[in-house]
Amino acid sequence: MNALESVSVLPGYDDKVLYVWFDACIGYVSITANYTEHWEKWWRNPEQVKLYQFMGKDNVPFHTVVFPSSQLGTGDKWTMLNTLSTTEYLNYERGKFSKSRGVGVFGTSAKETGIAADVWRYFLLLRRPETSDTEFEWDGFIAANNNELVANFGNFVNRILKFVNSANYDSVVPSPPSLDKDSELYKGLEQHKIDVNNKLKQYRDAFEGVHLKQALITARDLSSLGTRFLQENKLDNSLFAIERERCDAVVHVAVNHIHLLASTIAPYLPATTRSILTQLQSELLIIPDEWEADSIPGGHKIGKAAHLFKTIKPEKEKEWKEMFGGQEVQKMKAEKEAKAAARKADKERKKAKRAAEKSKEGGGVEAAEKGGVQSDPAAGDALEEVTKGTEQVTLQTS
Repeated sequence: MNALESVSVLPGYDDKVLYVWFDACIGYVSITANYTEHWEKWWRNPEQVKLYQFMGKDNVPFHTVVFPSSQLGTGDKWTMLNTLSTTEYLNYERGKFSKSRGVGVFGTSAKETGIAADVWRYFLLLRRPETSDTEFEWDGFIAANNNELVANFGNFVNRILKFVNSANYDSVVPSPPSLDKDSELYKGLEQHKIDVNNKLKQYRDAFEGVHLKQALITARDLSSLGTRFLQENKLDNSLFAIERERCDAVVHVAVNHIHLLASTIAPYLPATTRSILTQLQSELLIIPDEWEADSIPGGHKIGKAAHLFKTIKPEKEKEWKEMFGGQEVQKMKAEKEAKAAARKADKERKKAKRAAEKSKEGGGVEAAEKGGVQSDPAAGDALEEVTKGTEQVTLQTS
């Protein structure tokens, strides 16, 4: 008797099977049970556990009706759905992604571009279709990397850490100076903390509401606040030489700002966070309810500053559009190349023909050699051969 024969079947259900989405949702429980013997602490603990699920809009009925119904039908206590986060469609260059037609960039092919995974995470989360369909476009991808990650985020972090690495501080974070509370500098520092904490509240509210895109945008705004802070205080070598107290205060706050920033981007850009913490020579900061810019104390020695992101050349847009545009784009490219080759071959044929005619007129073999172009019997057939080759290009249908 095999395993299937040993399974008892309810009368009348011999020729019936379970609908795949009924079985698929139960799989969430069974895979947890396979992972740990303590699975009931998660799936039979509604008082202490909240279940969040993330999916495309097509799967909503199965997780909001089928799965909860099957849980209720058992008559047992279960951890049930608390929050559902769904997305609309992400389109590709005003069209649709299609694996069968090779349209769009997918997991393994994204790796082939050589672009860091964190850059992909950043852009795709910025384009997360939370309320309506969104577009993946290569020009937007390149702009987000160059204008936001490199010029904004990366520049802020690198600028301040290189400044601390310089001979001014020899990689040691300065201690915050004692300031008169009525001074312009003290009020400016306090205002910066207020601005940061306002953004932090928005960040927490967005996460608690499962608005992942908005939380990332808020983290990006925190980086912009840091850049504005440095610009308003005109941080440079002159500030160190002329207003040392201000310079020390600004640097101390800015380094702590970077420490906080590493934590806010950790859910999105884990590799970038690790790089920042390595440069800071510090552990991950648990985001506080109220940020006081004191997680990295004066006297702390940081590591060597390093760039977090690399600029993408604008010409990559054309290259990637052709690479991931599907078979239709590849056919158009092949036809374009074939036409160019045909024009070149025709030009060579005409050139060879003129040389041959000149030779007949009296130049002889010596004149033909002097002209530098020998008549090639195959040259005249080049256009016809290329044209035939182009006609053989076919498309695979979906």
